[in-house]
Amino acid sequence: MSVPLVEMNNVTRRFGFVQALRGVTFTLERGQVVGLIGANGAGKTTAMRILTSLDLPDTGTVRIDGIDVAEQPNLVRRRIGWMPDHFQPYKDTTVGDYLDFFARAHGFKGADLHCRLAEVMDFTDLTPLISRPMDRLSKGQTQRLCLGRTLLNDPDLLLLDEPAAGLDPRARMEFKNLVRMLRERGKTLLISSHILTELAEMCDTLVFMDGGRVVHQGDKASLLRHEGVGASDDPTVKTGTAKRAIYEIEVAGPVADLCAWLEMRAGWRLVETQSDGVRAELEGASPELVALEVRRLATDLPLISFNRQERRLEEAFIDILRTGAGTKKTPLLSPPPLPGGAKEGAL
Repeated sequence: MSVPLVEMNNVTRRFGFVQALRGVTFTLERGQVVGLIGANGAGKTTAMRILTSLDLPDTGTVRIDGIDVAEQPNLVRRRIGWMPDHFQPYKDTTVGDYLDFFARAHGFKGADLHCRLAEVMDFTDLTPLISRPMDRLSKGQTQRLCLGRTLLNDPDLLLLDEPAAGLDPRARMEFKNLVRMLRERGKTLLISSHILTELAEMCDTLVFMDGGRVVHQGDKASLLRHEGVGASDDPTVKTGTAKRAIYEIEVAGPVADLCAWLEMRAGWRLVETQSDGVRAELEGASPELVALEVRRLATDLPLISFNRQERRLEEAFIDILRTGAGTKKTPLLSPPPLPGGAKEGAL
């Protein structure tokens, strides 16, 4: 049985009174494209910095290709490519000079150097920009340059932190195409973002973080079914047992009347108000109950349409957080003890 390329096991990290990671555990198999999802402050960047050996965990273990990141960081760095979320172009430096510098830092020389630079610039479509100053690139071109630098050492694992942030639609499409080609070359990618729908199109697996914990790990289908790693860490929390479905409902007349009707009916939850209707969720949505609700709605209001909708990924994730699945309430952190057992105010 092959060892996962990436293993994070019960990792914690604290900065002063802030607990950034709380027992984070997940694995990445070779050749996977995995999305790391979470709101700002969820712990995504801290987890990625630990994977790159730029930071160390307080407790827990991290291994890449079987190598302990904390014990042998230099071996790990040869196997990874790190694309941070912030990239500051240098002044008076061309695209070619920039990549040449980092390729030499990786140990490339002579013919190997020129060959590797040509391969990377061709793959990222930077060859036409080789003589352009890097501080005069567009946002999309700058991101491709940062990715090119990340690929120079031909890493097995690519760690990309918010790589599509700020890109226009065309640049986003170009980036998705690059991800597809990297997957075809057998690379393993961990891509951090807070834009769920964007990553769902590119990734085999999604790892969701909230409050420094992994609250879900699985593919798109498992998320929509409310299944996956971390779906129920608390045995008192039952998830996925009550069938829920979302419906798009349109009536003739004020949408407010429909909202008021839903508020009075047990089992309904308003998801979204639209210009001509609503999206609402019905719990315990058996065929018999749905038929009964449709008859009652048509009796009380001028019903135009009633259609079942697939849950959006954002709604599924919010539902996980709303029901408390995978997250346990943690008390606020206490300040670290004073040295020598001294009491507060004694120093």
